[in-house]
Amino acid sequence: MEYLNIFIKSAFIDNMVFTFFFGMCSYLAVSKTVKTAVGLGSAVIFVLVVTTPINYLLETLVLQEGALAWLGDEYATMDLSFLSFIMFIAVIASIVQLVEMLVEKFSPALYGALGIFLPLIAVNCAILGAALFMQQKQFANIGQATVYGFGSGFGWFIAIVLIAAIREKIKYSHIPGPIRGVGMAFLLTGLMGLAFLGFLGFEL
Repeated sequence: MEYLNIFIKSAFIDNMVFTFFFGMCSYLAVSKTVKTAVGLGSAVIFVLVVTTPINYLLETLVLQEGALAWLGDEYATMDLSFLSFIMFIAVIASIVQLVEMLVEKFSPALYGALGIFLPLIAVNCAILGAALFMQQKQFANIGQATVYGFGSGFGWFIAIVLIAAIREKIKYSHIPGPIRGVGMAFLLTGLMGLAFLGFLGFEL
């Protein structure tokens, strides 16, 4: 039940797009078709599921104050938390490189459709945001951190697929020129964000 609560909260209540507006650049650019949205959303889920527990281990075993006590008493007071940003980004960049190679090998069409936005997952603030929120929430174990990473990725996946489906449907609708394209996407995102407010206070 505890893991389910973490998943629901990270995916729906604290949705990376609709609550924090993280990862908006790729969210807006790649959400023109459902196919590319599903591909990028799946890649984001994979990256978060892998990087969040790795960063959790880095945080608890290396970076936070006293984490190096297992090396000896002289390291018990050492605090390497100032290295969090660079270490988290290094882990994220490494996993994104792996994802890019896998997508290029097994799905060249998707790799071509995603273009520059696949390697840009490395600088997607939703990925780093999940690592920093994980650090802030101080989860009790790696299982909770992994569920949080999966939930955050799933929430981002839902957001980009929903907006892509809507944008495909309204492609041939009569939309006033000034709000056509990205402008309409921003309006839809705001409305969807308001809809997701309905999940506030929802807890099992």
